[in-house]
Amino acid sequence: MYVTIRRYKVKPGSMGEIIRKAQEGFVPIISKAPGFVRYGIVNAGNDTLVTISTFDDRAGAEESVKMAADFVKKNLAALVTGPPEITSGELVVAKAK
Repeated sequence: MYVTIRRYKVKPGSMGEIIRKAQEGFVPIISKAPGFVRYGIVNAGNDTLVTISTFDDRAGAEESVKMAADFVKKNLAALVTGPPEITSGELVVAKAK
């Protein structure tokens, strides 16, 4: 499996709106990507939002980066302060409940 983590700095006071727009608009989009496993949003505090996407393979993870960039450009550009920090890689150890 492959994971992509995106870290966004957002404008003060915009976290709720961003989360709502992502939940209503982006989650349905990314969940249809090839190899989709899971997507989550973390409010990391200090106007920092982190997303975690998990896919069966690298191609799905790479496609999610493009999907996210397109969604942010079209829907959230005024609410973020710049491009995200992106980390992607193979999930090598995992344990679920």
